[in-house]
This record gives sequence, C-alpha cells and structure tokens, in this order.
Amino acid sequence: MRKLFLAAVFTFLAAMSPPARPQEAPKPATAPTPAASTPHATPSPNDYSNPDFWLCRPGREDACSVDLTTTIVTASGKLTRETWSANPSAPIDCFYVYPTISHQPTANSDMSADPEEKGVIRQQFARFASQCRPYAPIYRQVTLAALRAAMAGTPLASDRTLVYNDIRDAWNYYLEHDNKGRGVVLIGHSQGSNVLIQLIKREIDGKPIQARIVSALLLGASVQVPRGKTVGGSFQHMPLCESAAQTGCIVTYSSFRSNVPPTGDSAIGMAHPEGTVVACTNPAALGGGSGELRAYLSAHGTILTEASARPGPWVTPEVPIDTPFVSVPGMLTAECVSNDNGAYLAVTVHSQPTDARAKDIAGDVVVNGQVLKDWGLHLIDVNEAMGNLIELVREQNKAYTAAHAKL
Repeated sequence: MRKLFLAAVFTFLAAMSPPARPQEAPKPATAPTPAASTPHATPSPNDYSNPDFWLCRPGREDACSVDLTTTIVTASGKLTRETWSANPSAPIDCFYVYPTISHQPTANSDMSADPEEKGVIRQQFARFASQCRPYAPIYRQVTLAALRAAMAGTPLASDRTLVYNDIRDAWNYYLEHDNKGRGVVLIGHSQGSNVLIQLIKREIDGKPIQARIVSALLLGASVQVPRGKTVGGSFQHMPLCESAAQTGCIVTYSSFRSNVPPTGDSAIGMAHPEGTVVACTNPAALGGGSGELRAYLSAHGTILTEASARPGPWVTPEVPIDTPFVSVPGMLTAECVSNDNGAYLAVTVHSQPTDARAKDIAGDVVVNGQVLKDWGLHLIDVNEAMGNLIELVREQNKAYTAAHAKL
C-alpha cells in the first residue's frame, strides 16, 4: 500500500508540470506512464475574455463574494465573532491558481465552475480580497480522478500541457486587459503552485514583468534553491522572502506536524533535483525561528472533506458554530526545519488537558480510515497560515506602493 501510494504520488506530481519546450532536446524515454501522456486531439485554447472562465474578477458577484465570518475560539472556550470585508479600492492585484480539487470523472476537468472550485476559493483565496483585487481563472486541471486512478494502478491519460497553457493564456489576458501596470501577488497551492512555478520560470523570472510582482506565494509545492542560498535553483532572479518589507520574492513551504516529520519517501513538497534542496519560508517568522500561525480553519471540514477527518467539537461543552471559519489564537506555532532533502514547515499544536477548546485540528489526509503521513498537513497548508499571509501581503503592498510612488 505504501509503495503503491508513493509511486502514484510521484506519477501524479510529474503531471503537474508541462513537458519540455519544443526547442529543448527531448530526454530519452523508457516506458512512459499513461498519466504523463497527452491525448491525440489538441484541445482549443480558452478565450479568457469570457467572464464565465473566471471564478473571481473585481467588481462583480462571484465565487469571491462569500461569507468569511469567523468564530474566534480561545483556550478558555470563549467565543467571539470576527467579520470581514473586501477592499474594492485595493492598489494591487492577486492572481490565484487553485489546487487539485475537481471531482469530474475525466483526467482533465472542463471549464465549468463546479461546487469544488467555488469551495476552494472560499477556503484559500477570497479572504485576500481585503488586500488586493482578486483574479482566479478556471483551468482544465488534472483531476482527483486521475490521482485516484494512479493510486489504483490504472492511470488515466491526462494532458499536462493543457494545464499550463490555460494558466499562461489567463495570465496573458490579465496582463493585457486588466493589470494596467499594477503590482500583483501570485498565489497557488499544490497543482496550482506547480503551474505557477512553470509560469514564473518561462514568463516572469528575469523579464521586465518581474518588476510588477509584489510576491509569489507558492504553497504546498517544491521550490528549489542551492543549499544555504535564497536564490537559484527554481528561479534565477526571484529570491525567497526574508522580511515583510521585501517585495518581488517567494514564500513557499509544505507543512507537516512537528511530531510526524516527512520521511525520505515523502513526495509532497520534498522532490528536488541534485544540487538543490527544497526551500521553506515560515510565514509566521520570515526572518527565521518559530512564530504563531494565525489560522482560519474551516469550521466543518477541509478543502477535501472526503479525504480528511471532520473537526471535533470546537469547545467543551459543545456549542454550535454558525460561521464558516474558526480562529484558534495561540494554538498553532510553526518553524522551518531542515533535513537531507531541504526544509519543511513543522507545525506544533499547543493544548492543555484543561483547555475548553478542542485539543487538535483536522488537516491530515485520511483514506479508508488511515492517515497518510507522507502528505503531512497538505490539506490546510493555506488555512493554517491565512492570517499571516494576509498580513504579509498587506505589508508588501505598503512597501511596493511606497517604492513605486518614488519612480
């Protein structure tokens, strides 16, 4: 089971990045897996002038126009409400690519906005609209069905070029018709981060458009750097972020429980070519060390409720939670921890037997009742640090706006 699972993960992750460009010399192939193959018919490119091909755009009611009210739960069991509102006058933009979420039965999804895509917007992206104008394209991603088929040993033929081309086309449409010289934060998770890594490599890193990148939040994926360096490896000109006042930089991590660290077999966020290591930037302490995670956790489940344990009662005695999100101040801390492969975000849950608040959080991947430890806390990579990421974008926005006001 373990070997089959890990093989499936590596096969699936390989499908997240497009193949080599045509002008690059192809690598010798030996028994390519079906999951890495491309269907014979060439799908038509998307026309991103179609508003239905966007989950979020500024100035309209869409997937980002949702209730993000939060119940704050203290260790003593006290409950208070926190409201939220978007900032339609935000001076910068955010461009988001969502993770593997489609429940469609095909290897690549179509261009419909299903409940799953809308749900992950609420979980991972809509809250950023307090700091930036939101843009989130739909794309024909590799689906959960493709992942499950690979795990079952019967891979589906997915088109990984299609995934990249959709995001590239959406990005180019945004630049031509919407950006108007504004700063932009790139945000992705899992498959979304892997596609953005390729987009940055090909379209942004070292090119004039890099000057407009406020930052890139590439979560739940492997960004590589030479050991001891902050730049090089995945990107030649965009370094890791080391402070909230720094712009044009990268925030990246994959999270694991501090008492269940990744092994050498872990696939999520730990793959790296020789000569590099996996990078980790702690959103709670960019300068290093440990810091408190300001989480916005789903009150009733993760982005994949069928693959995760449901949260237990948030307080004892149980009180119904009627908001979509819960915040647990003081409960979670994190620090980047290094191993032979690089670094990961080690998340520690702090609780006492006497606490009236829940003693743990949901976020592990669970299949058939078994926790898949090699996935870590992949399902809540974004939720667990949402408050920190929002604050980081707020500070980077100030720094970027101030710097460009002088030009």
